[in-house]
Amino acid sequence: MTGQSRAERMRQPLAIDVVTATAEQHGVCVRPFTMEVGDLDTGELRHVAVPCGSTVESQCGPCARKARALRLVQCREGWHLVDEPDFTPDPPSADHTALMALRADLVTAYRQAEGGDADELRDEIRSVDEELRQLGMRGRLPSIELPTKAARKRSTKRRQDAPDLPRRRVERRTVGREFAGRFRPSMFVTLTCDSYGRVRDDGTPVDPSSYDYRRAARDAVHFASLVDRWWQNLRRCVGWDVQYFATVEPQKRVAPHLHAAIRGSVPHEVLREVTAATYHQVWWPAHDELVYDHGRLPVWDGKRFVDPDTRQPLTPWAEALEAVDEPAHVVAFGRQVHSKGILGGSEEAGRHVGYLTKYLTKSLGEVVEADSERQRRHHDRLHDQLTVTPCSPRCAVWLLYGIQPLGAGAKTTPGHCKGRAHRRTTLGLPGRRVLVSRKWSGKTLADHKADRRAFVLQTLAGIGIEKPAEQPRRLVWHKVQPGDPNVPPRTHLLMHAIAERIRWRAEYDTALLAAGELSATPPQAA
Repeated sequence: MTGQSRAERMRQPLAIDVVTATAEQHGVCVRPFTMEVGDLDTGELRHVAVPCGSTVESQCGPCARKARALRLVQCREGWHLVDEPDFTPDPPSADHTALMALRADLVTAYRQAEGGDADELRDEIRSVDEELRQLGMRGRLPSIELPTKAARKRSTKRRQDAPDLPRRRVERRTVGREFAGRFRPSMFVTLTCDSYGRVRDDGTPVDPSSYDYRRAARDAVHFASLVDRWWQNLRRCVGWDVQYFATVEPQKRVAPHLHAAIRGSVPHEVLREVTAATYHQVWWPAHDELVYDHGRLPVWDGKRFVDPDTRQPLTPWAEALEAVDEPAHVVAFGRQVHSKGILGGSEEAGRHVGYLTKYLTKSLGEVVEADSERQRRHHDRLHDQLTVTPCSPRCAVWLLYGIQPLGAGAKTTPGHCKGRAHRRTTLGLPGRRVLVSRKWSGKTLADHKADRRAFVLQTLAGIGIEKPAEQPRRLVWHKVQPGDPNVPPRTHLLMHAIAERIRWRAEYDTALLAAGELSATPPQAA
């Protein structure tokens, strides 16, 4: 445009930014990836923009909001169920039993075979397993290999320093009791980690030198296992199959804590007793003192890791685990337990559903963002401890303690693990942000998404807009190679998706106007 300076032109928005903002406005994924789809029946070859599916709003707002909307529906539908969800498995068919009998014969022949015959039988067993999966079957099939050595059994006797936990036989019910013939309350519970030292209002320790960063790091790494044990203990204590929808969030001190919606009513005192009696023992080799540091590291000799000076091999994981006589760490919850009874359909229930899903569109780094130098130093100290805290039996950090982890090889870098627990942005917080029990709503996220789509299609059909049913087709999907000249630019795919979404929105608004129920909220799964 004439008459404008370069500075004025530079301040004008870029075309890609305008396209992205338009896509954001109309609920279209702003960073889709392109797939090449071939139809084997018609021979048609086309490029499709597949939504990224991100759950973080800073990366893709439309996808993150759509994912949160599904979680809202999932939480709301399962919290105050009145009828038991039906999960009765179908009986095995004749094809199932015939294939399983064939597999049993093949496994017996495999264990007696040698050389090339064993390889052929192994491939045949894999093909039978694949057929069983295609027929529809859940669960893990028995291994074809016999165990070479019996695994060492750990004592299941409760620790003497832990309170006794009452135990009942768990009934096959998930719906809570009804009171006064019409009230069926449920629970909202918050659990926190133990204290590691006094902290200020901003979450930083009053005395960093006495703050137990080692225990804080280990508790964060094993927090998910502790939560699983808490649900197990709660079910055994109350005597019925408690169902839950829970989210994990960081506190200001960067310790994980759990918010959970529980279906049914559990006495507050029982929740406190179960929390006080719950612990998780980490039966790993001791990892208190570093054997190597970043100035002197084990080296790979072609077969295993060895000491850089003596060339003696490091202790294998199995041997180190066999020598363990006491747990390397015991993690437990703190004393603070918040529990509250909530009635279904109330305003309070809706408010707590929103509270449970409040931070699902934010990354952990955005939730625990450090605003002051004191907070940054606190995060740095915790991260320094996490860099030397093993996160799994395959963690490369074990090499710093003179132990060769499972799966170690030439590409393994001692002390460098790519696990989420060691990242500066997560600070040891669990990777699973949402924890949902299997019988919560009786549906998966895909089922909830299908329900929303079916509702939209039914609404459109009410005004005569019939969408063609999806016919089963033989499609082949391929990843697009970088630099492929046949791939349309991303802006073209975005513009096509925007136009399609505008058309869908207009059709849906017309259907709502006809029904007298116009809503300003766009259909998330349309």
